[in-house]
Amino acid sequence: MTDRQVEDLLRDLAPQVLGVLVRRHGNFSACEDAVQEALLAAATGWPERGVPEHPKAWLLTVAGRRLTDEWRSERARRDREVAVALREPAYAGAAPPADEEPRATDDSLTLLFLCCHPALSRSAQVALTLRAVGGLSTAQIAAAFLIPESTMSQRIRRAKQRIEAAGARFVPPAPGERDDRLRAVCQVLYLIFNEGYTASNGGDLHRTELTAEAIRLTRQLRRLLPDDGEVTGLLALMLLTDAHRAARTGPGGELVPLAEQDRSRWDRAAIAEGVALVTEALTWSPPGPYQLQAAIAAVHAEAPSAEETDWRQIVALYRVLAVVAPNPMVALNQAAAVAMVDGPRAGLDLLAPLDADERVAGHHRLAAVRAHLLELAGEPAAAREAYLLAARRTTSRPEQRYLELRAARLAARR
Repeated sequence: MTDRQVEDLLRDLAPQVLGVLVRRHGNFSACEDAVQEALLAAATGWPERGVPEHPKAWLLTVAGRRLTDEWRSERARRDREVAVALREPAYAGAAPPADEEPRATDDSLTLLFLCCHPALSRSAQVALTLRAVGGLSTAQIAAAFLIPESTMSQRIRRAKQRIEAAGARFVPPAPGERDDRLRAVCQVLYLIFNEGYTASNGGDLHRTELTAEAIRLTRQLRRLLPDDGEVTGLLALMLLTDAHRAARTGPGGELVPLAEQDRSRWDRAAIAEGVALVTEALTWSPPGPYQLQAAIAAVHAEAPSAEETDWRQIVALYRVLAVVAPNPMVALNQAAAVAMVDGPRAGLDLLAPLDADERVAGHHRLAAVRAHLLELAGEPAAAREAYLLAARRTTSRPEQRYLELRAARLAARR
């Protein structure tokens, strides 16, 4: 088995092993640390010695020994048993054999819900999901977000402490909370994907390790919830969006906008899968935000060229999305689409109210879209100022270079 195959296997097993341990012992923080040590031992040992016959049982044994070492003292053992007895009914402590699989899916889903606990900030939810469910090390997560490992370690440690302080138990959320928690899980996975697709800072446009992990985890979530249309829509949206990745940058790493991309470089297999998923979901599920965004992405993906894009269909889908999930970013994208149908002035009129919306008024994308529409409307001076404003507001260096280049080209025409 190659190093990559071992890595993929460990990422699949990580949430299953952690779920079993947390269900048995209840201490999320200690169990998560033990699993990380077991994963490290496997990652360094299996490529040389070979994968054990029962890899999950091996990980459970190694992680269990780590917990035993941590809880060696008699006092710690007694305190732990008392805490478990108070928290769970007597029959709940009967854990299944290490190699038993039936509850693995339940555990993985419960673990996702736990990592997206409402007591945590969104950044903490992202970090904990990547570590506990994704199986990434603290160093890997820190590198992906371009922050020091010590900073990420503190973030993860505080997240685990908050979960313990909130008294969170390793059980599925109550029926009345389940939908909200599932929405949080989807938002966290989409945040991970978006950070990988357009990095918020640094010199690279993409962080492929994050997009790949977001897609992998969303595939896992869909396996756990195959009848949820929004989960299916989220996976479709990621696939359709990521299909453009190879064409989004030029030879020097510069950003290439959608209209100028070489569509022969798009990933047709990902597009076919994404279109099939969203088409299937929309046949039996009420349209939700992710499904509608995926449908819009599918229209773009199926257009032979930018000129042949069915903008009227896109505008119609944005109108539905604005009703289902109204927010300023939807309004911003809708304005750009309307401009392609009714002209740039119509799009600019739709942008005007967003200047008073504090959620988007200072965002670089509002300035960038306004710049583009002003350029189309034949106002190069105003467009140039808007491009420069957008460049100052973004923290993505590739986006900044692209916006500055657009402004320079308009200045050169004068």
